[in-house]
Amino acid sequence: MYTGITRGTFQVVHASRKPGLLTFAVELGDELAVGLETGASVAVDGVCQTVVALDGTCVTFDAIEETLRLTTLGQLQEGDRVSVERSYRIGDELGGHELAGHVNGMGRICEVNSAGGVHDLWVEVPSEWMKYILEKGFIAVDGSSLTVGEVRSEGRFALHLIPETLRLTNFARKGVGDAVNIELDARTVAIVETVERVLAQRDV
Repeated sequence: MYTGITRGTFQVVHASRKPGLLTFAVELGDELAVGLETGASVAVDGVCQTVVALDGTCVTFDAIEETLRLTTLGQLQEGDRVSVERSYRIGDELGGHELAGHVNGMGRICEVNSAGGVHDLWVEVPSEWMKYILEKGFIAVDGSSLTVGEVRSEGRFALHLIPETLRLTNFARKGVGDAVNIELDARTVAIVETVERVLAQRDV
């Protein structure tokens, strides 16, 4: 489990591909790498990945075909920077909301506005997801726990990002057309689907 409070962006120092498999390494530095072991879970741009090798503070992961198809890891290149979060431990402060690192799929940046110290990103997602995306509700974008600022019925929602969020993520470098990983809030999904199921049963 994760909280959506990413610890910054870190450089991909190696990326190699085989059919259906991407092996990549991220330099995490002393603070994030300390205590990591093979088999541990780490969220990379919001995608739960398993540590397969360690070389000092350089951590290696394998992303399989399904992950590459559904997430931005399929576009990952050596030299890119990725947002990283270590898995949640009992007793840690829950600063965001509970995430599994199981990305639903990708959205795309469709509008960028920056004024008055606030950076707004509009994200377009499949229309069938919009019933789970509520104004002032939670959503995870590239692993960051964020509040939905505004919703448009045509399949778009806005994120209002403060300077600290921009400092710790790649959002300031995102432009129109760029892909982002989306993890819908599991509690919202459960509530919406339960209500729909109950209403459907009443109509039978």
